[in-house]
Amino acid sequence: MPGRQLFCGKNRMLAVFLSVSLVAFSRSHSGSSASASTSNRNRTDSTSSQELNDRESFAGDAACGSCHSAIANGYLRTAHHLTSQIPSENSVTGKFAPGSNTLRTYDPNLHFVMTAAKGGYYETAVFWQPPDEQEQTERIDLVIGSGQRGQTYLYWKGDRLFQLPVSFWAPLSEWVNSPGYTDGTADFTRPVVPRCLECHATHFTAIPSPPLNNRYRRDSGVLGISCERCHGPGREHVALVKSRLSNAQSLPSNAAPVMAAPENLKIVNPVNLPRERQIEVCAQCHGGLGEERAPAFSYTPGQPLESFLHLLRPDPSAKVDVHGNQVALLERSRCFQNSSKITCNFCHDVHTTERAAASYSDRCLTCHKPENCGMYPKLGAEIANNCIDCHMPVQDSNAIVSNVGGKQVKMQIRSHWIKIYSAQ
Repeated sequence: MPGRQLFCGKNRMLAVFLSVSLVAFSRSHSGSSASASTSNRNRTDSTSSQELNDRESFAGDAACGSCHSAIANGYLRTAHHLTSQIPSENSVTGKFAPGSNTLRTYDPNLHFVMTAAKGGYYETAVFWQPPDEQEQTERIDLVIGSGQRGQTYLYWKGDRLFQLPVSFWAPLSEWVNSPGYTDGTADFTRPVVPRCLECHATHFTAIPSPPLNNRYRRDSGVLGISCERCHGPGREHVALVKSRLSNAQSLPSNAAPVMAAPENLKIVNPVNLPRERQIEVCAQCHGGLGEERAPAFSYTPGQPLESFLHLLRPDPSAKVDVHGNQVALLERSRCFQNSSKITCNFCHDVHTTERAAASYSDRCLTCHKPENCGMYPKLGAEIANNCIDCHMPVQDSNAIVSNVGGKQVKMQIRSHWIKIYSAQ
């Protein structure tokens, strides 16, 4: 299966293992690296569709946390922050104890063994039977996914990045064939392309390498999605704030402070963007399939996403999978169409861990009265405790499918099409 792209090719299936949207802080407040030589979390995006921003324009998460400590500390625990990490005892959720570290396939002459040793974590494909066994072992170099739903793993071969054939599926609490892989095969050749990394990291510098397009400067990797992926490069902002604080300290004690308007602070706050631009910050990874119009990592919040990524709008009658296109499903909702205040942030606070789904019912009740629900005569006031499971049900994804034990297993994801569903 050479030539397949990340976990699911065009559908960017890898993104399912993010339990929420994509944004990240470093574990050390200054960043976790994508290789041993990546020593900081200065973020890299771009200011145009043609040229990547100079890394010098980024301040890094530690600088953000120095002023916004409460937000930063909460964000460190989110799935967005944890969407890609260096493998460690804390980041890898897969099981390595004997009896739990083996994946059998339908082919009796192939199984996989996952091992943890002092030197790291490894996946081994074991071919044939004793005494004729042969093995291929690759080290887990990058962990993709927070682990709340699952994880997949990547490895370096020189400066080329590939996906490993075995992933860990949290709902089953066991190892599975990486989605899209054929059971009974051992494929270590699936290339990881820039567009897939873009939804799980803040920056990688790609080296043009057709047809696989999986070469990178290993020392350029910045894992997770940082503050500056959603707020834009922050070095000018930090310098400006420091300068004004310094000037303020030199003013007489009775002088009124001069506050800058938000647009003059050299930073993007998505809340202040027009509705369309707000949603585009999330849509870059939650807007479904797209045609690249600029290099990966070149989008800057506040600019039209269309200049960087052309999102394919599904036909109104087309079935949209619950994975990866939450924006298109939300836009089909009458709630979205009838209320200009609904954006992703109307429900989600990306700076904190996701709360229980039912608790988002308070968002519904800002417009709807429980008494008007068709189920109110049967359930009474209790109906107000959980609008979500009825009107945004969890559904099977036909895009995220794995083979385990000779059976197909589908990831279940909550639909963002808010509507009245028929009884199931």
